[in-house]
Amino acid sequence: MVQLAHWARQDPGKIAAHFPDLGAEVSFGVLDARANRIAQWLIGFGLQPGDGIAMLLDNRPEFLELAFACRRAGLYYTPLSVHLRPQEVAYMMTDAAAKLIIVSPGLAELAAALLRDGATGEAPRFALGEGLPGYESFEAAVAAYPVPAALPERPVGREFLYSSGTTGLPKGIKRPMLPWDKRDAPEWDMTWKTLYGFGPDMVYLSPAPLYHAAPHAYVRRTITEGGTAVIMAKFDALRALDLIERHRVTHSQWVPTMFVRLLALPEAERERFDVSSLRVAIHAAAPCPIAVKQQMMRWWGPIIWEYYAGSESVGTTVVSPQDWLARPGTVGRPVNGVRLHICDDDGNELPVGETGRICFEGAPRFAYHNAPEKTAAAYNARGWASLGDLGRVDEEGWLYLSDRRADLILSGGVNLYPAEIEAVIVQHPGVAEVAVVGIPNADFGEQVHAVVVPRDPHADTAALQAELETRCREKLAGPKRPRSWEFVDDLPRSEAGKLLRRILKERYLTPS
Repeated sequence: MVQLAHWARQDPGKIAAHFPDLGAEVSFGVLDARANRIAQWLIGFGLQPGDGIAMLLDNRPEFLELAFACRRAGLYYTPLSVHLRPQEVAYMMTDAAAKLIIVSPGLAELAAALLRDGATGEAPRFALGEGLPGYESFEAAVAAYPVPAALPERPVGREFLYSSGTTGLPKGIKRPMLPWDKRDAPEWDMTWKTLYGFGPDMVYLSPAPLYHAAPHAYVRRTITEGGTAVIMAKFDALRALDLIERHRVTHSQWVPTMFVRLLALPEAERERFDVSSLRVAIHAAAPCPIAVKQQMMRWWGPIIWEYYAGSESVGTTVVSPQDWLARPGTVGRPVNGVRLHICDDDGNELPVGETGRICFEGAPRFAYHNAPEKTAAAYNARGWASLGDLGRVDEEGWLYLSDRRADLILSGGVNLYPAEIEAVIVQHPGVAEVAVVGIPNADFGEQVHAVVVPRDPHADTAALQAELETRCREKLAGPKRPRSWEFVDDLPRSEAGKLLRRILKERYLTPS
């Protein structure tokens, strides 16, 4: 909050954020003034400290303006995915007790559906731009506050996020606000500054939706550190390379599927662009195939950092490019004084090398909003928290991910880990992506089923399957080998890049 005002005073004309797909940009001075005026409006609307709003916005300047305004007005703001259905919006608005909702004009169809289905309840509705039927004009409301003015001393507002909901309804994560007199206190997790070197000389490319936790947080941190963000409307591999060259991007954040699509570009297309300005490329959200990351390192150089964490902030591991090259596949070691444990189902710590539930000790405690039973399930008897993922550590404490507990395949009484099987299949040069799931089998309970995206859309899938079966016979024990195969154009993923295995499994509800 204070940092934005600082940079607005120091260099008001410097660009805080480019929106190249919209042909728009916003300077520090304009962003600071708009955030102040919008904060005046929200306070004048009657919102009290600790109240919240909902934002159904695509990547555009108003997203940042509203986020900084809410932080100044002592309010929670809940960014909603633009792919939600009306009933999901209704659930999240009710759960978050949002006092109003603001939507983008580009989401007119969804906005009309919300109105038709009564998804926003009694909450006032506002639309950006020229407005939408049934929605008040956001700009007309803010116009009542034409100049910046002093704001009351309120706690520092913050985001009220929901988990991605890959295994059910999203879970709200509502953290306490900082009191006014502690507004300059540093964040608990400062890896983005201490390890990645965020600062005023950086240019950060964000290729993902701002309503996701990491893109939103990293863009906000870029701006509060005086750097410039370049925000894509949506990811496109060729466009991303063009923007890196055009804006001399120094920092960026990705998910593995973006790497896959970048590498799928013809080599001549990739080599057209100068990416030498890149100093730090960060990735997370989903495991990255070793072969994919090795190819990216050869292309971009040893600049790719990886972290493992979640919106719950129960703990973070980080691995530098150099440490990853020495230990391919690791997602790092804990940072910020947190301790890492691998436990069995009863909470007992497992020896080095054995796979179990990943637990963290020492992070600030969190709670899921209105879900005490889910919060309790995230902690064991010792108070160690888990995101529900499985993994192992080596003798030096480096963490290697396996799967989520819900993704394990139980076939003939044997636990099988999809990630291990996927790692074998994806190394075939004809495979772009693969997902392994357990599907019903009358004899074994579940069988291993592989869903493959060929690198060549016109590939002979029968021949490719034969090669993959041979590879699996050579590399995997019998129970781990896929008993059935499927070839598709793409895999179902969330906007954060997480594989939605449940969607694949839902196709096979009856035993074979």
